[in-house]
Order: sequence, then C-alpha cells, then structure tokens
Amino acid sequence: MSIELWLAFVAASAVLLIIPGPTILTVISYSMAHGRRANAPLVAAVALGDSTALVVSLLGLGALLATSAFWFTVVKWAGGLYLLYLGVKLLRAGVSSAELTTPAAPKSRWRLFANTYLVTALNPKGIVFFVAFLPQFINPGARVTRQLWVLAITFVVMATINAGLYAVFAGSARKLLASPQAQRRFNLAGGSLLSAAGVWALLAKRHA
Repeated sequence: MSIELWLAFVAASAVLLIIPGPTILTVISYSMAHGRRANAPLVAAVALGDSTALVVSLLGLGALLATSAFWFTVVKWAGGLYLLYLGVKLLRAGVSSAELTTPAAPKSRWRLFANTYLVTALNPKGIVFFVAFLPQFINPGARVTRQLWVLAITFVVMATINAGLYAVFAGSARKLLASPQAQRRFNLAGGSLLSAAGVWALLAKRHA
C-alpha cells in the first residue's frame, strides 16, 4: 500500500468519524451525565467495540478479496454502490431544528462501558459499512489481508481519539451538534465524501 493511498484513507476516515452517529451520541450523553470519570471507560468501550466490528467485518473478507480478481471487482462494485447510496441519502437528509436526543445514562460505570460497547460493536450498519468502505483503499496488486488489517488498526486508533475528544468536550459538542447549521454541514460533508467514494469505486480501473 502506498503512503498516498493510506493518507487518503486517513482523510476520508477523519471526515466520517467527525459526523455524529449512535456511538458519538452515546459518548456525549454518558460523559455529560458522569463527568470526567466516565471518559476512560467510554473511550475503552469505543476502541473495543470498533475492534470487534472490524474483526467481524474482516473475517473471510480478506480471503475472499485475495481469491480472485473477479471477487475483488464484485466487492468493489457492491461497496461502491452502497457508499453512493449512503452519500445520496445523507445529502437528501432533512435538517431538523429539534434538540439533540441522547440515551439516558446508567449509574454504573460498568454498565456505561457495556452499553457503549454494544452500541458500537453490534450495529449491523457499521459492520456492513466497514465491508464496503475498507476495500476501496486496497491495492489488489499487494497482499490484501495485510492491507485490510493496516486500515482496520488505523481506523480504530482514529475512532478512539475521536471518541476521547468528544467525551472531553461533551458539553460544547452537544450544543454544536444541536445547531441546524452544524447538522447541515455534517450532512453535506459526509454525503459528499461518501458519494465521491462510491463514484470513485465504480469508475476505478479494474486490475486483472
């Protein structure tokens, strides 16, 4: 994998991680309810949850992509169409001025950790997204499995840092995310990136 391809993955992941999803909303809610003492278990839960989802996504995926150029092309096309669908859906999403809704925080830090882990690890949309997203940054001419794990580790590290920053600045983040203007920017940025990734995957030159 070239450094240029890896940096492209880092840039794409950074934009996607900033967009608030169920995990980030959970982190913000719990951090505000429990204060700084909740930050460590929250960040640990996100790291472990993302790692679990990625392992589930990569089980068999690396072997499949390395099997033949045909299956590599099939996965790239399917992933590209899925990313394009997500991008168009996000671009069309209406911006609501309603106050941000977050889940109620449990009293126990152990339950806080468990809830955050389950939200992160068992989101089927996240698992499907990883299967669609990661192969778009793979060079089929090199060892596919090794590249997938490099991308997976990179994503987990970035997701952990992202969750930590949201937890530390939970109060400010909640106010920012509740702004319709901010939601519109998040939707446009995320939708544009996902759509571009989907089109790129569909138009990219296929390797034999």
